[in-house]
Amino acid sequence: MGVSTSSPEKGIAVVTVDFPPVNALPVQGWYDLADAVRAAGRDPDVRCVVLTAAEDGRGFNAGVDIKEMQRETANGGHRALIGANRGCYEAFSAVYRCEVPVVAAVAGFCLGGGIGLVGNADAIVASDDATFGLPELDRGALGAATHLARLVPQHLMRALFYTSRTVTAAELHAHGSVWKVVPRDQLRACAMELARDIARKDGYLIRLAKAALNGIDPVDVHRSYRFEQGFTFEANLSGVADRVRDTFGQEDE
Repeated sequence: MGVSTSSPEKGIAVVTVDFPPVNALPVQGWYDLADAVRAAGRDPDVRCVVLTAAEDGRGFNAGVDIKEMQRETANGGHRALIGANRGCYEAFSAVYRCEVPVVAAVAGFCLGGGIGLVGNADAIVASDDATFGLPELDRGALGAATHLARLVPQHLMRALFYTSRTVTAAELHAHGSVWKVVPRDQLRACAMELARDIARKDGYLIRLAKAALNGIDPVDVHRSYRFEQGFTFEANLSGVADRVRDTFGQEDE
């Protein structure tokens, strides 16, 4: 359980996230993920990073661990909230600033913080059962619209954010933000195939290419996401976040 890194082939590092049962990451998990991606990108022998979840898991990422946050706020503290916000920022930034391209391999649900990760990745491959969305308003939070806007057009992003609805991998493929959609049992092979094509390039040149493409992005994702986070803090200070968050999961009871 946790974050692990493997090197199944020359030039490729696979960073795997495993926090059962749904890959909702605790505060430390986000920092561990950031550290793993940065370390993989700094390795001179690595030319591509594949970011994925444990194959036996239910989904790619369910965002932050809401229960951890509820335990903290119940005691009048905000360390988990601040930690989650900072941890997410670090993890999203690590993916974006990774010195080599990052391929996100997504199976099952990709929600909340998961959107921040894949939205900052260089390419996405997904299983045919993958779904993507930001249920933040249902969880008393805001954020990662910056990254959803990198996956879908502006008006669709707004509708998805306001309604907390999800879109399928096939829909994102139609928008051009998902490279390929395959059956779940072919996801790993598909991600490795793309990573292999990238890893065949000259290591120095691929790093220059990553830096160049980041440099011509029309939106500063770090400043944009940090701006969003300010409204998350306001929601918490006003008390509305706790009120909404306390209803989380009750619809399933």
